[in-house]
Amino acid sequence: MEHEIAIRLEDVFVDYEVFADKHLTLRRLAAQRFKGRDSKLVHALKGISNTIYEGEVLGVIGSNGSGKSTLLSVIAGLLPPSNGSVLVKSQPALLGVNAALKPELSGDRNIEIGALAMGLKMSEINSYKTQIQEFTELGEALDRPMRTYSSGMRSRLAFSIATIKTPEILLIDEALAVGDAEFRKKSLKKIREMQSDAKTIIMVTHNLSEIRKTCTRALWIEKGLLKMDGEVKEVLDLYEQQSTS
Repeated sequence: MEHEIAIRLEDVFVDYEVFADKHLTLRRLAAQRFKGRDSKLVHALKGISNTIYEGEVLGVIGSNGSGKSTLLSVIAGLLPPSNGSVLVKSQPALLGVNAALKPELSGDRNIEIGALAMGLKMSEINSYKTQIQEFTELGEALDRPMRTYSSGMRSRLAFSIATIKTPEILLIDEALAVGDAEFRKKSLKKIREMQSDAKTIIMVTHNLSEIRKTCTRALWIEKGLLKMDGEVKEVLDLYEQQSTS
């Protein structure tokens, strides 16, 4: 039986203006009619089209600044496309290294806030807290403010909160890269469990071994363009050849 479409990208463009930080003289300010700063238009995505199906685990690769994170932000609805359209079956959950955790609050309190934001009731949260405590293995650190956490500890908690209630579409932006080996192993196992339930996952990462182990398809984006779409081994082999040449 064919899986249903989870995400459809149709000729998606994203342009945004970048301002240069310069100390301008009064004469130059007057010449620029007091605009204050120079700017240039950046073409982050250039006509990306693709269809992602339920049950797929899609790996997105490319060099730094190629548009990978921009693509996830567009799919998540955080960044509107300049042109084109993005159609999603359900609201995606975006998980990244800068997940919206509150640094002044404890890990335990962040769990509560994250669970409430995902639509859980207070009466349901305690059982989920136990699951998260076991998964993260953070122990007494959950009573401390998040600002005292290492990047690896924040990554553990962010991933656990994002997967409290398994979303239909999960977007992962380098979130596994900062965890230790044991945490990555547990997280990848969780991703495979979600895949078996026909959940849709898109991973952006520079760790090609994780893509080889986990993903069912790969996209290669370079300078805002979709350079290649296909089987994981084929796409990654060509990407590695070009990166080392």
